[in-house]
Amino acid sequence: MAQQQALLAPLDMGPITLANRVVMAPMTRSRAANPEKAPFDLHATYYKQRASAGLIITEGAQISERAVGYINTPGIHTDAQVAGWKQVTEAVHAAGGKIFIQLWHVGRMSHPDFHGGELPHAPSAINPNAQSFTPKGFKDTVTPKEMSLEEIKQTVFDYQQAAKRAMEAGFDGVEIHASNGYLLHQFFSRTSNSRVDAYGGSIENRARILFEVIDAIKEVMPEERIGVRLNPSLHGIFGMTLDEETIPTFDYIIESLNRYKLAYLHLSEPFNDVSDVPHAEPQIAQRYRPVYKGTLIINANFDQEKGNAYILEGLADAVAFGKPFISNPDLVERFAQNAPLAEWDESTFYTPGAKGFTDYPSLQEAQTEK
Repeated sequence: MAQQQALLAPLDMGPITLANRVVMAPMTRSRAANPEKAPFDLHATYYKQRASAGLIITEGAQISERAVGYINTPGIHTDAQVAGWKQVTEAVHAAGGKIFIQLWHVGRMSHPDFHGGELPHAPSAINPNAQSFTPKGFKDTVTPKEMSLEEIKQTVFDYQQAAKRAMEAGFDGVEIHASNGYLLHQFFSRTSNSRVDAYGGSIENRARILFEVIDAIKEVMPEERIGVRLNPSLHGIFGMTLDEETIPTFDYIIESLNRYKLAYLHLSEPFNDVSDVPHAEPQIAQRYRPVYKGTLIINANFDQEKGNAYILEGLADAVAFGKPFISNPDLVERFAQNAPLAEWDESTFYTPGAKGFTDYPSLQEAQTEK
């Protein structure tokens, strides 16, 4: 019965009550194809269609021009962008939904094409040897510029100002993207951070910037409306490489997050098979559920059955679904009815326009069409 599904039970998350535990994961969709890099009515439609999720976490929104690394991704650092996001939050709230914005800085996963020929910023001048999705197609990444202390300070301030603008845009909260090989994650890892100052060397130093960002953001909004996303066992993707200090670093970070009254911690299970990778942790929820005392969201390749099981077993409080939400705007209703899911079209994940974005029918619409 639907009532017995753990995914469909409400969840109190600090000052916010979620109608269910089905979270829409943040997913880059590259639809902000305009000079302002601002969301518009198409985004409002897309997110409103998915407002029955207990919580929507938006696609990553860059905190500054310097933070950009992919074409047509929206920002949250200008008045035009705030106005665009306001359309989105109003549409989602009108449909009874809750929505957080993901604050994003890609660091070295960028390209000079985005920065007037200047190098991307990163903790250290180490090329991730990956690819950046530029206006001229995929290009190999370059060796980035090592950030000065002043540039680190400015970046922390940029996170704070982005959070402030997110509140002006009507969001219920923000998620700090400290994951998936982007800027903050680059600070955590010795393979991307070889600094010898206060932001490098020891585990505490490499984690320092995350706590500075949280402390800065909580000056402009309640910390109960701040989430953090981490991917402890990311390896061989986005230029990240695990070593013997990787998991101890995340142990330290996640234990330290208990000092805050955060909205949630959002963890990813490994994106690829790391069972034979030395020093990796293949069971993220099992390792960190006992460590983290607050609300825990888990993500990566979950289906309805696995999601229900993790919540029932106490391994997570909520589950974030990505691709299923692309092709099933009414994913929650489909779970409630144990209905089949529609397939997604990967060729339209990052293409401009409505196709593959807002044109997936709900179950009811699909049945009516038949």
